[in-house]
Amino acid sequence: MARNASLALAIGVALIAGYAAFAAKGWQWKAALFPLAIGIPLCCLAVIEVVCSFRDKRSAEEPATHGSALPWAWMGGFLALIVLLGFPIAIAVFVFGYLKLQSKEGWVMSTVYTAVLWAAFYGLFDYLLHLPFPAGWLLEWLGLA
Repeated sequence: MARNASLALAIGVALIAGYAAFAAKGWQWKAALFPLAIGIPLCCLAVIEVVCSFRDKRSAEEPATHGSALPWAWMGGFLALIVLLGFPIAIAVFVFGYLKLQSKEGWVMSTVYTAVLWAAFYGLFDYLLHLPFPAGWLLEWLGLA
């Protein structure tokens, strides 16, 4: 059951991401950048998931060993960070927290990954595209925004 659901989700994501990338290729560069930057890698990863789903040796009756509340808690925490701190700061705090708490990565690895991801985010959305992100409620309340 879980294998069929994973396969169906991966096929659906591949189709939607592929369509988004295909539809955006005729748009102006600034309008097409986000769908292309997200759609192409997402489509490729979904296709890899489809291939891996067919090669999975696990039996279809084997129950999943992880709970479903933990991913929802991480997503809710990320949304709370966005509201409180704003998107650019929330990304860095979330990635670092996830790497340290959930993935149990070391300090150096967590710091380097967080810095590289934040630099890529800042470079693309703030430096190149000049997209304004609203400040978080906490920063506005403290007068730091």
